Amino acid sequence: MAEGILRHAAGDLFEIYSAGSKPAGYVHPNAIEALKEIGIDISNHTSKHLDQFLEAGIHAVITVCGNADQACPTFPGMANRYHWGFEDPPKAQREGESEMDAFRRIRDEIRKVFEAYASGYREASSLSN
Repeated sequence: MAEGILRHAAGDLFEIYSAGSKPAGYVHPNAIEALKEIGIDISNHTSKHLDQFLEAGIHAVITVCGNADQACPTFPGMANRYHWGFEDPPKAQREGESEMDAFRRIRDEIRKVFEAYASGYREASSLSN
């Protein structure tokens, strides 16, 4: 979900890659549905291992899950690293909440943070031009 939301909010500002230290091998159907509800299509996204991006010239890394900030390697040339720890949606269901509701709740949390990040980045870029 994080990749889709960041692409939607900031895909015109920089290239966005998404990968994990322990990829599931698929994109959860509820993630696809939760983003579809807000007009973002991730149905063609895939689950990838971060090793395939070690030589991609990554300048900033954003980690979003649990201990991902500790598991993430340093990328050559990486200038910035951010960690926003969101719950893992399939494991985040609260009492009285459906699994889909958990995906929606976390989608909305990710969206709020990433839209703010994109807005700040956009504003900083316009001031430096």
